[in-house]
Amino acid sequence: MVKFSREYEASVIPEWKGAFVDYKGLKKLIKKIKLVLRDAGGSSAGDSLPETAAGVESIGYDGDFSVLDPVRALTARLAPRVQVSAEDEESGDSGELVPPTDKHEREFLEKADEELEKVNSFYATKEAELLGRGKAVIDQLRILADVKRILADHAATRRARGTLPEVAPPSPALSGSGRCLLSGPDTPQSMSDGSVEEGAAVADEVMAALERNGVSFVGLPGKKDAKKEGSGRGGRLQLPSTVRIDIPASNPGRAALKVWEELVNVLRKDGADPAAAFVHRKKVQHAEKNIRDAFMALYRGLELLKKFSSLNIKAFTKILKKFVKVSEQQRATDLFSQKVKTSSFSTSDKVLQLSDEVESLFLKHFAGNDRMVAMKYLNPQQRKSTHMITFLAGLFTGTFVSLFIIYTILAHASGIFASAGDTAYKELVYHVFSMFALISLHCFLYGCNLFMWKSTRINQNFIFDFMPNTALTHRDAFLMSAFIMCTVVTALVINLFLIDAGVSYPNAVPGALIVLSAGVLFCPFNVFYRSTRYCFMRIMRNIIFSPFYKVLMADFFMADQLTSQVPLLRHMEFAACYFMAGSFRANPYETCTNSQQYKHLAYVISFLPYYWRAMQCLRSYLEEHDVDQLAHAGKYMSAMVAAAVRFKYKATPTPFWVWMVLISSTGTTAYQLYWDFVKDWGFFTPKSKNLWLRDDLILKNKFTYYVSMMLNLVLRLSWTKSVMKIPINKNETRLLDFFRASLEIIRRGQWNFYRMENEHLNNVGKFRAVKTVPLPFQELEMY
Repeated sequence: MVKFSREYEASVIPEWKGAFVDYKGLKKLIKKIKLVLRDAGGSSAGDSLPETAAGVESIGYDGDFSVLDPVRALTARLAPRVQVSAEDEESGDSGELVPPTDKHEREFLEKADEELEKVNSFYATKEAELLGRGKAVIDQLRILADVKRILADHAATRRARGTLPEVAPPSPALSGSGRCLLSGPDTPQSMSDGSVEEGAAVADEVMAALERNGVSFVGLPGKKDAKKEGSGRGGRLQLPSTVRIDIPASNPGRAALKVWEELVNVLRKDGADPAAAFVHRKKVQHAEKNIRDAFMALYRGLELLKKFSSLNIKAFTKILKKFVKVSEQQRATDLFSQKVKTSSFSTSDKVLQLSDEVESLFLKHFAGNDRMVAMKYLNPQQRKSTHMITFLAGLFTGTFVSLFIIYTILAHASGIFASAGDTAYKELVYHVFSMFALISLHCFLYGCNLFMWKSTRINQNFIFDFMPNTALTHRDAFLMSAFIMCTVVTALVINLFLIDAGVSYPNAVPGALIVLSAGVLFCPFNVFYRSTRYCFMRIMRNIIFSPFYKVLMADFFMADQLTSQVPLLRHMEFAACYFMAGSFRANPYETCTNSQQYKHLAYVISFLPYYWRAMQCLRSYLEEHDVDQLAHAGKYMSAMVAAAVRFKYKATPTPFWVWMVLISSTGTTAYQLYWDFVKDWGFFTPKSKNLWLRDDLILKNKFTYYVSMMLNLVLRLSWTKSVMKIPINKNETRLLDFFRASLEIIRRGQWNFYRMENEHLNNVGKFRAVKTVPLPFQELEMY
């Protein structure tokens, strides 16, 4: 039977861990009481009767059993019982604790009272926050329903070519008061897609619907005149430019729409004729999606708060049961147990009521009354890994090892890697094999990261905003890594057999492998982890078009991975040049290595990951106005400068450029190390109880952190190879470059863990366990 303490530690919400009752600390105080009683010759943990725990609701028993317990129980039953006076009853009704005589017991009760107050206070804060959020989200849904109904009525009227219908009363399912305001920006295409007068009529009805929903228009200039002008169906309603649906400009389309709206607003302020306040259909669609996501986040928060309540009730019950068994403070225990039962986190049902309401509204408006679909969104479950995934990962790994040994023997027997071997083949194999090998290594290390994050209870799905039912597990990542390497080595073995058989164009096999990989990546069918592939492509789109997309955690995390995959991008450049330019048919391989265009393109590719990351930092600065983002962009700018200097040194290896490489690369490395240790990992915290680290550490062994810091320092100095004259041949140079690229990926793998650890601890420090979705219909503030 698993002890409750282990079950409790495994069940607490990681982001709210500090708000839970300190079960382990209270348990230590009970052990202290037990040792004191034992040293004093008093009763041990088994001395108490079953009746002594009657005042505490029992859920289970995990204590020790003694053969003397029946004798002790009989003795205690025959002993005279202490009667409780009326004064004690009155003091019990007031909730005051009877002060224990023993200082350790008093210490336990004081500590328990502090923990109860902490839990109660946190629950009250979160409950008020979620109730307020729930009211706002339900108000938003009510406004959205009214707007959609008005638009549907006008669309039906236009199709029938009749007059505009009267506005129906508000939906009873969404009735209530609200203070949120629909914003409708002036856009060239209205939701009604009709004339200006028709759009004015729509805006008139929308405004009336908002007023019915309790929206205040206090402070609007000329409101009465506007109503008079819009009283007729052909009249124009002049709404202020501040009335708008607030959809964040997270992509280029929304940004362009926002720029257009601002331009229209400027023209209106300059005296242009203010036509009707149009409402754009696309924006309402975005608003509906935001409200749906807000419902999902709200439901998630309510479920977590319910779990918080039940776990703390169970913890207090268990710890009080243990306390009453080792002490004689039955009266104090009963009073404290009653205090727990009457606490707000134990008795309040507001969260349950709101949870039922949110579920019913989501079921009706977003799931078509299909409960299974609603629960798929509201309460997504973590996808369970089957034994088949583990079996396939082991199978592909064993197959890869076997095929690689076979390939090594065949290549050695054919002498193809000898100094007089086929140079073009060696170039092709090196680039293609290295490209897929680096991808496979990165997938393997990501699987290691996922395993460590799961072991240390770091909620990476919440941080990355991934759906739990589609997110990768560490077994999935290991399977992808093994499958990639198995497929690549199989292609290389087939290619080698075709060369020995004298088949024309055998190098088309690696080309077919690249085409097959691209086909799998863009495959539209629900196979080969489609949700993960589409998420990857969406993130890559956001990175490539930086800074036009809003920067999310997953976006800049992937961009940081790309800064460690510059050799992979160069291998992709060569493979694309070799196959797309037809080099394997007519042109020698030197076409894609010695031309000036190729070298310039390699230079640009070395810049791209740092450029994308710098643009993301600038976008974050414009949105957050955080000066640290400018300093962060400076880190990537310095890396671009260092790469340019090394590129120049490679072209003209003079002593001057050697010193320039040393100065620029050393400065960049110091900059990067500072950001790694201080900003990304959170180390070197002033006055930290852990030397050179931070106060909160997830790993128990501090030595691991110091080893990781030293390893990160050493691997950051891999650029020194570029200024060292090592007398090695070309094959050894290729192996050394591949080894350096692999070491950089390994460094990035360990960076990933500590970066996510620091992000997780920041969420814990701010008790952030649920994302906050911005609501589209903003409150109007006019002065």
